[in-house]
Amino acid sequence: MGDGLERRVKRRILAVHRATALSGRDGDASMTITRAEAWEKLCDWTETDSLRKHARAVEIVMRGAAERYGAGSEDVEAWGIAGMLHDADYERWPDEHPTIVVAWLREQGQEAIAHAVSAHYTKWGVPYESALDKALLACDELTGFIGACCLVRPDGLTTLTPKSVKKKLKNKQFAAKVEREEVHAGAELLGVDLGEHIQFIIDTLQPHGAELGLLGTAS
Repeated sequence: MGDGLERRVKRRILAVHRATALSGRDGDASMTITRAEAWEKLCDWTETDSLRKHARAVEIVMRGAAERYGAGSEDVEAWGIAGMLHDADYERWPDEHPTIVVAWLREQGQEAIAHAVSAHYTKWGVPYESALDKALLACDELTGFIGACCLVRPDGLTTLTPKSVKKKLKNKQFAAKVEREEVHAGAELLGVDLGEHIQFIIDTLQPHGAELGLLGTAS
């Protein structure tokens, strides 16, 4: 790693820890922002269609994860917003991500969501203390990778299987920017079998395939 890049990474980690140090760890008693307000913020900061679709895909998966790994309906809105906003500041402030969106979430009183967003990359060194923290890590990178798999298949999500996804994960040339270590770390931290987790994400995304552009090259 070059000296300049190393300094930037260290600054990013320090900024994330500063944001996290001010953030509470307990779940939010109630939502003070609506989904519509969160989406408006995302679109204000993110203009790229591909990043908006990724945000929407992770939102969908996190809503499903709330039912599967969380407390059910009482977690759905918060977990969905965490998925939607986890990269909201990345396009406009890549060198400061995720501190801008973490600070905004804290201003809205969303401490649990802010902490989860500050922890969605293991190299930032933020502790994983809640099911939300662990689920966001486990769903983010893998959802993006599954989307990449769909884009090169004629039938996209329709016929995608965990076996095919795992095969692609082993091919380091495919979707090379996806960090395989994050995928495996997320499943391990959440305490789930990777194949079962992949199937869960596929099943959760399938009803939204057209919206997300994941129906494959033949669509």
